[in-house]
This record gives sequence, structure tokens and C-alpha cells, in this order.
Amino acid sequence: MSMARVVNAMTIDVEDYFHVSVFDGLIPRTMWSTLESRVESNTHRLLEILAERDVRATFFVLGWVAERHPALVQRIAAAGHEVASHGCGHRLVYDQTPASFRDDVRRAKALLEQTAGVQVHGYRAPSYSIVPRSLWALDVLIDEGHTYDASIFPIRHDRYGIPVSARHPYVIDRANGRLVEAPASTAQICGANLPIAGGGYFRLLPYAWTRWGIERVNRVEGRPAIFYLHPWEIDPEQPRLQAGLLSRMRHYRNLDQTEPRLRRLLKEFAWGSLRSILPSFSADTVPHGASVALPYQW
Repeated sequence: MSMARVVNAMTIDVEDYFHVSVFDGLIPRTMWSTLESRVESNTHRLLEILAERDVRATFFVLGWVAERHPALVQRIAAAGHEVASHGCGHRLVYDQTPASFRDDVRRAKALLEQTAGVQVHGYRAPSYSIVPRSLWALDVLIDEGHTYDASIFPIRHDRYGIPVSARHPYVIDRANGRLVEAPASTAQICGANLPIAGGGYFRLLPYAWTRWGIERVNRVEGRPAIFYLHPWEIDPEQPRLQAGLLSRMRHYRNLDQTEPRLRRLLKEFAWGSLRSILPSFSADTVPHGASVALPYQW
């Protein structure tokens, strides 16, 4: 398949720099409202960059942000982008109980739908935190009316990942219904899934790696890639928080390179919202379940 014929999914996780999971425990949540917020200006900048290339994306908006910046959510929707949910309080799924997760998901969905005036179909967990021990979250998402999830990363990582998960969108059947899973993109080399999906991998690794990976998924596999980014990643002037060395490296390295890299990526590939690439993945064309037998209950 020609690379030019494949439309990839551009997704933005709308959160502020102090929401990032690597800073959990460093900044009490009660202090969030006292910190300088930069999410609105950074997201406006991303909207302008996308508009220059006439790209529509999916914005997974944190409920905490929507509550304080409703005009931002309305601008996202008015520009023709998909509004989806990133939860409300940016708590890792596996750190919550099913009851608290349900409350978080329900609050976020209702808030976003009321603010944006559109139906919210998609959900992405903070830090891809739907993992083997939190697969119960899929049942909650179905119950609460979500039709797709984008929370599973099929890689090995110290904080997240289900490496045996399928690499491309697929239908998950549960006792209470079904939804489409849209995993973050990887390139498979010698049987190992390597991340090409954006975020820190986009900043920390050479641009050529992301370009090669997306081109491989498009041209060799004939499938769309799913890319993600955060507004704070185009903000090299954001306040520095005194976290550990590894956390600082993951968060702050190459922030000044993200915007020019993003502009190049938007120019070199075709992009759309995540939901816009999912209709072709109907129940008749998407394999049910994961690509191999899983050692835990789906």
C-alpha cells in the first residue's frame, strides 16, 4: 500500500506539566491549582500548528483541565477535532479501585460532553495504565458508554504495557459488551515490539526512528499509525520540578526539538483523528481478542 494513501491518527493528551505521572508524590494534588498553568497556551499553540496543515486530531482532555478551561475544550471542538476523555484526576488506573475509576470516568465523560456539546466515544488512561492487573477497567468503560479505548501499549516498560497485545486496532468482547482497542503504535523487529508512537520516544530518540517506524507501519503493513503528544512537550520554558534524575531526563530532554519535529511529521505523513480511522475496523474485519493467547483473563 502506498504510504500516501494511509491516514494516521494524531492524538493529543491534554494535561499540564505538573500532572505527569513521573511527578506523582512530588507535588500534592492539593497544590495543583496553585501552580502556574501552561496547558491552555500550549494547547492553543498545537491547535495553530495543526490548523496550518489542515489536520484534525483527537484530543484526550483531562477533566481537571476541562473544568478550569472550558473555553479551551470548546475551541478544540469548534475547530473540528475529536474530543475524547483522559479521565478526570490523572490517577493511574491500577492505583484505583473499580468504584473510584468508574466515578472518575463518569465525571470526565459528563463534563466533556456538557462543555464541548458533543458525544465522547474514546478514552485513554493516564500513562497507558490499563495493564494485566487492571483489565477490569475495560468493563467499566463499556458500562459508561465508551466505544473505544486507547490505553494499551503493546511493549515492555517499567510503568505500563501489555507486550503480547495485538499491535493494531481490534475488537475486545467482554461479558457486558464490546469496544475497539486502539493500541499505541509499535514496529516489530525480530519478534519484539518497539515504540514509535510519540511522546517521550519522539523526543528522546532521533526523529529518523519515528519516521522510519511510521513509514514501515504504513508501507509494509498497510496500516495507520497512532501517534500521541502532550501540550507540555512543545514548551521548553516550563517550570523545572526537582524530580529524580531519570524522571527529569524523561520529561525535559529535547523539549526544544518537539515543535520542529512535529511540523516535519505533519508534513511528511497524512493525519486524521483517531475515531476517523476506526470505522474501517468493523466487527467483520478486526480480529477478536489479542494476537496470542494471554496468560490472564480478558
